[in-house]
Amino acid sequence: MSPANHSTQTRSGFVAFVGAGPGDENLLTLRGADLLGRADVVVLDRQAYGSLLRHCREDVEVVDISADAAENSVSLKTIQAAKAGRTVVRLCSGDPSFFSSVTDEVAACAKADVDFEIVPGVPPATAVLTYAGIPPAASAPEFRIVDAAQTDDWAKHAACEGTLVIYNGVADAVPIGKALIAGGKPDSTPVAVTSDGTTTEQYTVVSTLGRLGPDLKHAGMTEPALIVVGDAVGMRDRLSWFETKSLFGWRVLVPRTKEQSAGLSEQLRSYGAVPEEVPTISVEPPRTPQQMDRAIKGLVTGRYEWVAFTSANAVKAVREKFEEYGLDARAFAGLKVAAVGDATSRALVEFGVKPDLMPTGEQSSEGLLAEWPPYDSMLDPINRVLLPRADIATETLVAGLTQLGWECDDVTAYRTVRAAPPPAPIREAIKGGGFDAVLFTSSSTVRNLVGIAGKPHNVTVIAVIGPQTAKTAEEFGLRVDVMADKPSATALAAALADYGAKMRHAAVSAGEVPRRPSQMRRGARRRVK
Repeated sequence: MSPANHSTQTRSGFVAFVGAGPGDENLLTLRGADLLGRADVVVLDRQAYGSLLRHCREDVEVVDISADAAENSVSLKTIQAAKAGRTVVRLCSGDPSFFSSVTDEVAACAKADVDFEIVPGVPPATAVLTYAGIPPAASAPEFRIVDAAQTDDWAKHAACEGTLVIYNGVADAVPIGKALIAGGKPDSTPVAVTSDGTTTEQYTVVSTLGRLGPDLKHAGMTEPALIVVGDAVGMRDRLSWFETKSLFGWRVLVPRTKEQSAGLSEQLRSYGAVPEEVPTISVEPPRTPQQMDRAIKGLVTGRYEWVAFTSANAVKAVREKFEEYGLDARAFAGLKVAAVGDATSRALVEFGVKPDLMPTGEQSSEGLLAEWPPYDSMLDPINRVLLPRADIATETLVAGLTQLGWECDDVTAYRTVRAAPPPAPIREAIKGGGFDAVLFTSSSTVRNLVGIAGKPHNVTVIAVIGPQTAKTAEEFGLRVDVMADKPSATALAAALADYGAKMRHAAVSAGEVPRRPSQMRRGARRRVK
C-alpha cells in the first residue's frame, strides 16, 4: 500500500515519520504536534527530543531508541504496532528527507504493506543559519547543501558561487577548508561553524578558510554542527539575534513551584535563558478544616463586606472549597474583592472574579493598605473582612485594616512547609556554580532554598524582588547583584535581563567573547574566539 492521503482517523493503524526540527522544540510543525497528540506509540531518541512528549497523551507508549538504536529493531516495533491498529509517530532529526537515516525504515513500512506518512520538519540547513544571523540565500545565485559523509571530491563544491552548507563535517572541518582552497576557493572566503544550532547551547565560530584551523583549535565543536561557507557569513555582525539575547544560555534557578513560575519562566526564555523551577515550599491543607468551612459559610450568608486575597495559593484554596460545596464564582455576588498583586489577580480572573481593589504601587500588604478605604458606617453595611491566608502570614495587613476600622477574620486557608530537597545534581549545581543566576521572590524562598539545597556559589548572580528579600539574602551571606525596581516577578526578570545585557556589552566592548557567570568559575570550560 502506498502512502495515503485520506484522513488518519480512518486508518486502522499507520506510521508517521515526523521531522522534529533542528533542535528548538518550538520549531516543530503544527502537523507534527497534531500527530503527536493522537499517537498511541512514539518512537524517538528521548535524550534529544524528550521535551516534545509534552504534546502527547499521558497514556502514550514511548519507545526510546537512544537505548536501542538497532535499525531493524526499530522498524519491527513500528510495523508491529501499526499492524495492531495503533498510530505510531517516529520522530526524526531535522527533516526526514534531508540526509536522514530513516529511509530504510520507511521502505520497511512500504514492504510490509503498512500505511505511512512523511511529515517534513524545519531543516537545520536553513534554521541554524537563520538563528546564527546568516541569511541562507541573501543576494546569492546559489544555495548548496552537502553531506560531508558522502563527499570525496570537494573541488566541484569550491565552484559554488553562493552559500555552501555542509552537514556532518565538523570533525573534518580543517581538511575540508584546505580542500576547498585547493579547489579554487580564496583562503579569505568567510566561514562560520555553528554547533547545537537553535538551542540555548548554540555556539558559532566565525573565521575564513585560511584560518579555520587555529580558530577552531580550542572551540570544542561537536556534532550536531553545520559549516557555512560564503559571503553571507559576513552579514552575521548585523543580523545575529539569537546568540545576542541578554541572557542567552544562562541557566537560571527559579525557586518556586511550576504553577507559580510558569509566566516567569516563559519571560526568562524570551531573554534566551534556561529556567529551572525548584520548589522551596510545599502547599498543604490546614490541619483542621473547620475554620475554612465556617469562613465559606459566612461568605455565602453575607457575613463579610470584603474578601482580601494575598496570594494565588489563597485563591486556589478557596476555589477548592467552593468546588467541594458545589459553589462557583457567583457566590462572590455583592462582595468586594481585593487582590495583592498581578499573579493573585490573574488567579481570581481565571476563577471568574474581577478584583475591585488592587495596589497601584507596591504589590504587598503595605501597598494594599495604602489603597484600602476606611470603614464608613454610612456606606458599609458590614464591617467585616475575610482574609484567607497562609499559616505563616504576617500581621501587617490585619493590624492596618483594624486601624482603618475594619474587623478581620484571619483564616488559615493553607499551610506552607519546606519542600523536599531537590535531586543531587541540582544541589551540586547550586553549590558548585552550575547556575548562572537565581531569582529570589521572597525572604522565605531564600531561607528555604539554603535550607534544602545549600548556598548558591559566589559566581552565581543573586537577583531579589525587593529590599526585605535583599536583607534576608545578605543575612545568609549572599551578595545581592540585582534588585527589581518594583516588587513583581516580571520586574525582577526584566532587571536580570538588563544586568545580563550590560555584562554582554562590556565584554564585546573589551573585544572579549561574552561569558556566562557559570563559565567564570574555576575549572569551567572557556570557549575562545
